[in-house]
Amino acid sequence: MTEAVLWGLVASSSLVIGAAIAMTACPPDRIIGLVLGFGAGTLISAISFELAEEAFNLGGADALTFGLAAGALAFYVGDRLVAPRAEEGMHEREMPEQDESGRTLLLGALLDGVPETAVLGSTLLTGSGVGVPVLAAIFLSNLPEGIGGASDMLESGVSRRRVIALWSGVAVICAASAGIGYQLLASAGDEAVAILQAFAAGGVLAMLAIEMLPAAHSKGGREAGLMTVLGFALAYLLSTIG
Repeated sequence: MTEAVLWGLVASSSLVIGAAIAMTACPPDRIIGLVLGFGAGTLISAISFELAEEAFNLGGADALTFGLAAGALAFYVGDRLVAPRAEEGMHEREMPEQDESGRTLLLGALLDGVPETAVLGSTLLTGSGVGVPVLAAIFLSNLPEGIGGASDMLESGVSRRRVIALWSGVAVICAASAGIGYQLLASAGDEAVAILQAFAAGGVLAMLAIEMLPAAHSKGGREAGLMTVLGFALAYLLSTIG
């Protein structure tokens, strides 16, 4: 269990690294948009090849459908609670306030990170060591979320101490989830693991559509789309390792 927690901490540490980059380098909006685009690509790859596909293989269509729906609904409800916004004229509305955007990315990191690191911890159950592709995908996708979310919070006036505390807290929760995943999933059936993976996929997919991709395009322009493809390609190649 200790090893699982340590690997979970490695994977989630990029959230804090990203927040530290945002506080020290103060990257311009265009760079943040490009980074968010890259991160969106890595997440799309992780959803496709590490979460949804594995969930279907383990639990079938029922587990995948239930998990996707539950994860998407959890993010939607959480997003409405932490970052309420007007629904009228959604296609013409301006981007949400910076603090709301930052809190939404924080929520997405939590809903994504907890199930993902739990799955990461479960990869140790095979006895062949940690799953490197899963570890790399989590680390890469967390970094842009940390940079983008912390930058938005700082721009809205949230103190540096509070920003680092919030993102550090999410990282610690995710690390603990790796240990919990190792313990619980050791005796859980394939269907439970499948639902957990699909839940993470649904939550992340909803976050991408609602917040991350629109923010990437708004800040990074059309080039953010190219970065999304680059992030997807790199994460996919990493998923083929082993």
